[in-house]
Amino acid sequence: MFRRQCEAGGRVLETPSLAAWRCALQREVCVCRQLSVSCAGKFYYITLLRDPVSRYLSEWRHVQRGATWKTSLHMCDGRTPTPEELPSCYEGSDWSGCTLQQFMDCPYNLANNRQVRMLADLSLVGCYNMSTVPEKKRAQLLLESAKKNLRDMAFFGLTEYQRKTQFLFERTFRLRFIRPFMQYNSTRAAGVDLDNATVVSFCDLALNGDLVSPVQVQRIEELNELDMELYDYAKDLFQQRYQYTRQQERWQQRIKNHMQQSHQGLGLSVGLWPSRGQASSQSTLEEGDREREEREDGEEVGRTEEAGARLPTEDYMNQIIKRW
Repeated sequence: MFRRQCEAGGRVLETPSLAAWRCALQREVCVCRQLSVSCAGKFYYITLLRDPVSRYLSEWRHVQRGATWKTSLHMCDGRTPTPEELPSCYEGSDWSGCTLQQFMDCPYNLANNRQVRMLADLSLVGCYNMSTVPEKKRAQLLLESAKKNLRDMAFFGLTEYQRKTQFLFERTFRLRFIRPFMQYNSTRAAGVDLDNATVVSFCDLALNGDLVSPVQVQRIEELNELDMELYDYAKDLFQQRYQYTRQQERWQQRIKNHMQQSHQGLGLSVGLWPSRGQASSQSTLEEGDREREEREDGEEVGRTEEAGARLPTEDYMNQIIKRW
């Protein structure tokens, strides 16, 4: 649930889901129109990224049920792509009933590396004309462009980190959601099921008797190689933003506590620094905060990923702090 008190007129903008914003998800261009209220102020670009394998499977199921993006113009450099530049993967009105193998086999499928393509500046590589830039250089340019635009956004979140996403959103825009985000370890496309034949089976597929084999998962990762790299980069940058914001909040709280103790000390002729007992109590509280944070991290990630050491991709202080 998102709720905002607008400065103009004191009205409230509230929606129970993303769909209510009249923006189509996973489209090349998302334009919000005809909102029931108008808020004065600046508009910010924000986005949510998702684990590429889960996202890909979710889109396949969406297409399998008959969804299309026929109304998407794919505008780039003032024009739409030609049929030769962007062939269709199917004949007829839609691609309903397509198998996962058919979905993966189409070389023109825009589901491949969709997150990188939607974040990158396609004009750098000649839009949808694949002959303009060599394939390897094209991939590199798109990935770097997507990373840059992600860094420059006012905010981005990760589907697999709902609580941290809410925390950063609220601190970035100084807003509060009506209710806390819920982290489901098994979403419609992110459950895990193990048996003798299958290592990974996504929840909504298992419900319909479909299984995703390890070979298919590997193929999806290959088709979304750029998205996989972008997601790893985004996770690292996201964690840096989260840790920095938490540290700033704790530091501000310490200053506030110190100021309160200072005022009390002036009134009672007590030293400005906390006593040994007070320091011990504060240390205990901070330790409790750390333990709670670690516990929440474990619950939040759940089965969606295995934690692993990764070198920082960006210096957060240099890249982000000036924008916040």
